[in-house]
Amino acid sequence: MKSLLGLSALIDTINEWIGKIIMWLILATVVISAGNAILRKAFDLGSNASLEIQWYLFAAVFMLGSGYVFLRNAHVRIDFISSRLSKRTNAIIDLLGILVFTIPLSIILIQMSWPVFARALASGEMSQNAGGLIRWPVLMLIPVGFAILATQAFSEGIKRVAFLTGHRAEPFSVEHDKSEEEILAEELAAKIEAEQRAAARAPATGAR
Repeated sequence: MKSLLGLSALIDTINEWIGKIIMWLILATVVISAGNAILRKAFDLGSNASLEIQWYLFAAVFMLGSGYVFLRNAHVRIDFISSRLSKRTNAIIDLLGILVFTIPLSIILIQMSWPVFARALASGEMSQNAGGLIRWPVLMLIPVGFAILATQAFSEGIKRVAFLTGHRAEPFSVEHDKSEEEILAEELAAKIEAEQRAAARAPATGAR
């Protein structure tokens, strides 16, 4: 288990660096998008290449960032339910999801998308829009992105197993920050519970 946790830490480090790169890609996307809008509105200038690079960068952020999101424990959950479960129960649910859904689905999508990328690379496929960009770089993001997700899922699976077997104190690398909706839901649940306890004590107090 120690060697597996070491491998997990290495995968986590790689995805931390990918996450930092993605932050710069987001900035580049915003700058290019703003520049395109200014040139188009103010000077009636623009090009298909400059427009396509925007969604190339957006695709890169979305596909390459999935592993980082998983690492930071910021992926979509049914928080109202998971917040009521113990860490052990959540770890078991996560592990089942990783083994049954995340890794198998990632492998299937890698197998399906790789031939599409390979054909575009071999043929030098270009955008159908005049002055557009070559297609293979953006198509490459699909298998690469799912490979990153599968690798991080493997790392998360190691951490869940380590937690369940007593080799790790926490199942997650980073605890998920509670949203305003989660906090409100917990406050409402606490309020209802307090009212129920007060109502249960009231008859007993009246009887005395």
